[in-house]
Amino acid sequence: MGKRGARSNTGRTGAVGGRTEARERQHPPRRRDGRGPGRPRVLLVVGALLGATLIGGVALAQWPGGGGHGPATEPGNIAASPMEERPPLPLDAPPSQPSPSPSASGSPKADVVPLSGPGTFTSAQASGKVVGTGGPLRRYQVQVEDGVDVSAKQAALDIQTILSDPRSWAAHGKGRFQLVSGGADVVIKIATPRTTDKLCAVNGDTGGELNCEVTGGVIVNLKRWVTGSPQYDGPPAEYRHLIINHEIGHMIGYHQHMACPGAGKLAPVMMQQIKGLNGCKSNAWPYTSGGTFVTGPSVP
Repeated sequence: MGKRGARSNTGRTGAVGGRTEARERQHPPRRRDGRGPGRPRVLLVVGALLGATLIGGVALAQWPGGGGHGPATEPGNIAASPMEERPPLPLDAPPSQPSPSPSASGSPKADVVPLSGPGTFTSAQASGKVVGTGGPLRRYQVQVEDGVDVSAKQAALDIQTILSDPRSWAAHGKGRFQLVSGGADVVIKIATPRTTDKLCAVNGDTGGELNCEVTGGVIVNLKRWVTGSPQYDGPPAEYRHLIINHEIGHMIGYHQHMACPGAGKLAPVMMQQIKGLNGCKSNAWPYTSGGTFVTGPSVP
């Protein structure tokens, strides 16, 4: 249409011009090779169409799945360009899940620790051999407050392993210990923070955070047992070693706390490491692997 309009604007008007233009359209002159003048244009058009088809096929191949169909567009959404590069998706890729938000204490499990419980306890049905060769024998039983997600038997086995370690008290003549299911001299209770505060109130305020040693037993704060301490450079399971060794240390006669002996040195197990290390390295054992007692200045 653009070429026809250009001719009419050049002044070729009138019947003669019109008939000549009509005859040229009806009987175009033939070339010596016998081909009509329109043949090359047809070839160009066909070539362009073939090229477009190939480009379209490549574009469709960009879609994951290669089925020749673009993604369905939901109302209100804009479909991505077919030429946008996308990595292939695995066929068995699970749906994405939101990352759990960190708890206020920085531990992923702190938000599942109940603040309070019924105040009743389940005793671990577990017993073991006597650990240690010197000092008085203390038979201990482990109890866990009802309604919490901690196995009393597993907790008892964990504590037995701690007291049996060559870096703990029994290996250095500070007492003998035996796990029993009944008839205990000492009861180690794992309690929710508020129950811990009630049981420890006779010796001071634990503020829902600390553990304590009481007459005839040890009270372990469930929060500390599960989440550890933000001051301790290690996993919560390792922080349990510090809890037991610290409170048993009070029980066997180390009544005073200790302070950091110097920057870069191991913190004594009788140091309240949850309140800060003051330059010391966190440590869960009263003795080193070489048998040296880790000590520090006494805290009044």
